[in-house]
Amino acid sequence: MKEKLKKLKINIKKEWKMIKSDPKKYWITLLNGAREYVKNNTLFFTFVLTSVFNALMLRFFTIQTMENFFSLGPLLADFAIVTLVGSFCYLMKPKNRTFYLFMILCLFTTMCIINSIYYTFYNSFASISLLSTSRFVVDVGDAVIKNVLHVTDWLYLWGPVAFIVVYYKLKKNKQFYTKEDKEEIKNKYKFKRTFAVGFVAAIAFFITLTPVKVGRFVNLWNREYIVMNFGIYTYHINDLIHSVEPQITTLFGYDSAMKTFKEYYKNTPKEQTKKNEYTGIFEGKNIIGIHAESMQQFVLGLKFNGKEVTPNLNKFSEQSIYFDNFYTQVSVGTSSDTEFTLNTSLMPTNNGTAFVSYFDREYVTMPKLLQDKGYYTFSMHANRAAYWNRDIMHQRLGYEHFYSKDEYVIDDVIGLGLSDKSFFKQSVTKIKEINKKGQPYYGTLLMLTNHTPFDKVDKYGEFPVDLKGELTLNNGVTKQVSYPYMEGTKLGDYFKSVHYADAALGEFFTSLEQEGLLDNTVIVLYGDHDARLPIEDYVRLYNYDPDTNGVFKKEDPRYKEFNDYDYELNRKVPLIIWSKETSTKLHTKVDTVMGMYDLMPTLGNMFNFYNPYQLGHDIFNASDDNIVVFPNSNWLTNKVYYNAQQNAYLSLENSVISKNYIALGNKYANNLLKVSNSLVVFDLIKKEHELENIESEYINEREIKQ
Repeated sequence: MKEKLKKLKINIKKEWKMIKSDPKKYWITLLNGAREYVKNNTLFFTFVLTSVFNALMLRFFTIQTMENFFSLGPLLADFAIVTLVGSFCYLMKPKNRTFYLFMILCLFTTMCIINSIYYTFYNSFASISLLSTSRFVVDVGDAVIKNVLHVTDWLYLWGPVAFIVVYYKLKKNKQFYTKEDKEEIKNKYKFKRTFAVGFVAAIAFFITLTPVKVGRFVNLWNREYIVMNFGIYTYHINDLIHSVEPQITTLFGYDSAMKTFKEYYKNTPKEQTKKNEYTGIFEGKNIIGIHAESMQQFVLGLKFNGKEVTPNLNKFSEQSIYFDNFYTQVSVGTSSDTEFTLNTSLMPTNNGTAFVSYFDREYVTMPKLLQDKGYYTFSMHANRAAYWNRDIMHQRLGYEHFYSKDEYVIDDVIGLGLSDKSFFKQSVTKIKEINKKGQPYYGTLLMLTNHTPFDKVDKYGEFPVDLKGELTLNNGVTKQVSYPYMEGTKLGDYFKSVHYADAALGEFFTSLEQEGLLDNTVIVLYGDHDARLPIEDYVRLYNYDPDTNGVFKKEDPRYKEFNDYDYELNRKVPLIIWSKETSTKLHTKVDTVMGMYDLMPTLGNMFNFYNPYQLGHDIFNASDDNIVVFPNSNWLTNKVYYNAQQNAYLSLENSVISKNYIALGNKYANNLLKVSNSLVVFDLIKKEHELENIESEYINEREIKQ
């Protein structure tokens, strides 16, 4: 080792002398050497350039900011990974070298294609841990093809094509193998030199990192942030490490996780201590939860040509405790994440999904707590029981019976399965039988029809989303005209689908009323997540110009700005708590910002049950500064929306925001996400209960001996 360092020192001195004696000659020699190196390794450089450029394209087409496109950090990281991986080809025989580089290039290209498609639908990047859920694509394949696939998803194939073209061109010109390729010693030297270049690039990249970036990289809360700052290839290496985390949790990190868990909950009471005017108001009443698929809040009150998109929801919201600033907190598990957070007041995990990756953990849940109060618990969904692992996870959550597809007559199909109208009609019959048992019940009904791609317009019923008006001709005659407006857009089809879902809900309420099932029942209706529709359609909705069948220009005074912040804030969903009491005297509108993890504590106060591990708050005990944390580490209060990817925020209600306010919000969000993830991954509730049982047994034995 000392001899090598001495040799390196001598070489560095020689290089320095050459630079000092004739700088121009030195750099010309170096440049010529680099050109010769590229010429003799054309295929390798084709591999590097195509792989790095594909990663660059992916960031541009997904995150879509010029600042990110030209960011040096991820470019260095991608170059380092590609060069390091590619350098091993020089340890192989020439005939195997091409195959190795081509296979790795195909792997990198596939990564880019999958992430491009995935980002369109989920606004996030794919995870290796979610390969186990790929079977679910069969159920939504039509939605993916019609709503997700774009031409840009296939542009990455230019890389392998370019590689093949270069390969055959070199082979045709007999330039493919050089004399060096036959000399093993020189090939090993190529490997060392190429590996060194990749290593230096990696070092240069690490120098650019800040402690904040490193912390976010380790936690992997925000996948978009990781790709934006570390590149797609580094992200997937990190993701691979996190994906095996469930298998190695018993080996690493448990002590640290338990310490964090203990610290977070040390001041949390074991029983409900705070009371308010809503405490116990619904205790003993039945609960019917309605999981409204892809239902967003902005559709309530919206009209086309004087006709309401959601007449029934509009009426229900006026007769209920209506929360108009309510957000879901889903990650890649979408609907299943909502089910998990609703019933546990925990966050989705930072890798995989609770329903698939962590179904065998112990949770304190709403169905279990209600069972302790004598409730019968059930869930209903006319899809396959195994979809999102619901057949297993619903049982784990505490539902005593899961009425799935096999227990429904599939007599009217729209989209992914049984129509909502038929589903509700058949469900009322089942609820009648449950009601005859004479015990209170908690049931969750999961809707299905209002699911992307929203293209079954012929089955949704008549609901035009055009723009009708009057046109006065030169002769003074008035003529009725119609402009396309939202017809033919994805958002327009969504309105038709929502109108159908609203009608199904209206029929369901009517049937429950006719059967006398609303007399002692509370309806809890919530949207499970937003519809993930293109921002361009929202711009058209608010800026339609009938004269051009386009949108107003930005300089037009009629133009209404709808940017990325508006899109994020528009993702809120309705939350309606309805009962006979709310329809007569308790109806009110709650404006305080609220997350899905706040719903369980809020209902717990109303029905008198309590989860000591809940992360949310009873919204009626929360201050005006309640905070909603999202799985990607963004967060929201009544005063500000903070975007963790951009490290930027939008002030709301003309609030003055200090640096300290943002710092405290970030600290709260990161701590909450860390605790929630540790609790799930390390099964800490089970461990806590085991320790409590051991302690209790020890105390009992000691008392007996005394």
